[in-house]
Amino acid sequence: MTSTAVLLLIESNTTGTGRQFARCARDLGVEPVLVTADPARYPYVAEDHLRTVVTDTSRVEAVLAAAGDLAGQAPIAGVTSSSEYYVLPAAITAHHLGLPGPDADAVRACRDKGSQRRLLAAAGVPVPHSVLARDVESAVQAANGLGYPVVLKPLQGSGSLGVRLCASAAETAGHAAELTSAAVNGRGTPVPSDILVEQYVGGDEYSVEVFGDIAVVVVRKHLGPLPGFVELGHDLPAGLPFVDETNLKDCAVRAVRALDLGWGAAHVELRMAGDEIWLIEVNPRLAGGMIPELTHRALGVDLVGAQVLAALGRRPTLAAGPVRGAAIRFLTAEAPGTLADGTMTAAALSAARRVQGVQDAELYVAPGTRVAPATDFRGRLGHVIAVADHHIAAGLAADESRKALAEAINTFTTEKEEVL
Repeated sequence: MTSTAVLLLIESNTTGTGRQFARCARDLGVEPVLVTADPARYPYVAEDHLRTVVTDTSRVEAVLAAAGDLAGQAPIAGVTSSSEYYVLPAAITAHHLGLPGPDADAVRACRDKGSQRRLLAAAGVPVPHSVLARDVESAVQAANGLGYPVVLKPLQGSGSLGVRLCASAAETAGHAAELTSAAVNGRGTPVPSDILVEQYVGGDEYSVEVFGDIAVVVVRKHLGPLPGFVELGHDLPAGLPFVDETNLKDCAVRAVRALDLGWGAAHVELRMAGDEIWLIEVNPRLAGGMIPELTHRALGVDLVGAQVLAALGRRPTLAAGPVRGAAIRFLTAEAPGTLADGTMTAAALSAARRVQGVQDAELYVAPGTRVAPATDFRGRLGHVIAVADHHIAAGLAADESRKALAEAINTFTTEKEEVL
């Protein structure tokens, strides 16, 4: 057995914090080992020379067996995951090894949106009315009862995949047929065919990033056009009056406690209209959309580091430093088109990076790639991040930078071009 302790990472998200989890472990003197079905899914694995163990991560039994084999080679100090799809296997594995982690039953209930809704409503947390539907007929019946428009979403999911606003029985039937026919999620893991039909509530959308039972920050979200719910940007802090911020934080913490989470990170999404707050969803993981990166840049709070420390049984530090503003804007196509050639994309990136306050501007797709309006997070083409002394200045800089980056997209202008 080697003397270097190991942090098991059960799969990863493909962008954002996944790479940071591994780097943070190394900084703490612990070797990160990625347990995955396909190392090639993550380019950073080869780039960072990350050790991997290949197994069928869709089966908890296989993950436990891989962890057991590894435990015979090196001391395992912790188990965690940066991917929502794998927080439950990580929690089960941590418990099996006697290591720190969230309660597996609580994570299981939280990931099932129907169970989550029932637990929150029973605890008096304000949630939209919702009905569990098992087929197209029951989905339409539920929508008719709730009144249109309604939101349809898969019972388990991530990144707003499959979440759609339906304004009529026909739209409900069409989307319900699509959702109930899906046998696997985006990672190929079997999922329930049940769906949630939910009352649509208006207002502005926010998230509260909770760690343990501490509300760290409120984030303002920018969403794309309906009927989708694509997140196009985030502002941090949200810049709300003290009372509104306090009410959002209190609601988020109540929800986390009602779900018996209270360990590590939780990403809580809410809507607020006037004095009314609705709890939309609790995710038992760190936020996506690079919100942890914004939190670090604006508050000096390292949520990735805190999650890794918690998994290792160490006490994380959540104390904020001087508060600044940080904002991210994601580039998406407003119409079908292509990403421009290398010269034009380089010029767009250069212009985006020259905006005062912009600290990062990236494109995710290669020149010449066909693009279309985003229906979920997978349609994002790039991002810009801006930091300033105030959240308004950061948001304005990010907006200007994103506009410059959009010059890298050539949209189709005629029917003939669109057919080609």
